[in-house]
Amino acid sequence: MKTSLKTLIISFVLVVSLFGKLAFAQSDHGYAVDFLKGEGNVNGVKLAYQYHAPGMQNIIGDARFYFETSVNMWEYRHGDETQSNLVLAMSPVLQFPAFSFNNTPFYVEAGIGVSLIDETQFAGKNISTHYQFEDRIGLVADFGRTNVALRVIHYSNAGFKEPNPGLNFLTLSVARRF
Repeated sequence: MKTSLKTLIISFVLVVSLFGKLAFAQSDHGYAVDFLKGEGNVNGVKLAYQYHAPGMQNIIGDARFYFETSVNMWEYRHGDETQSNLVLAMSPVLQFPAFSFNNTPFYVEAGIGVSLIDETQFAGKNISTHYQFEDRIGLVADFGRTNVALRVIHYSNAGFKEPNPGLNFLTLSVARRF
């Protein structure tokens, strides 16, 4: 992991830890840290801010809604070659109740957002455009103020420009509300 990435993660965690409760007195706000495993030799981390809009909860039955903004740092390694990419993303997300296990509710999650990707030539692929859609589907375990999720996230330009090979990630996420 690069020094700048470590510094970014440590800074984010410190700011959230020290000022999170002071800045956001209610539990409608939260943060998430995702660890990403992409195709081939791509790994990354995603630092996200989540807003759980009170007026939009239960908009479809028992579904929950939140809006996420994030910064992603991806790193590709191939032999001695290393390449990194910075991604900014915004995504509305719906969570639908799925089942309960040992008194822990589980939700199925889906969302389609937008992202801005720094490098269009990444991990041996030409993704054509800096603007990509961020599609996600996942399973979320709800432990109250803390959630743990396993997701698949796909980035592509929806065929607006060729080539459009897309990038896929499996993510493990830990989210916490203030």
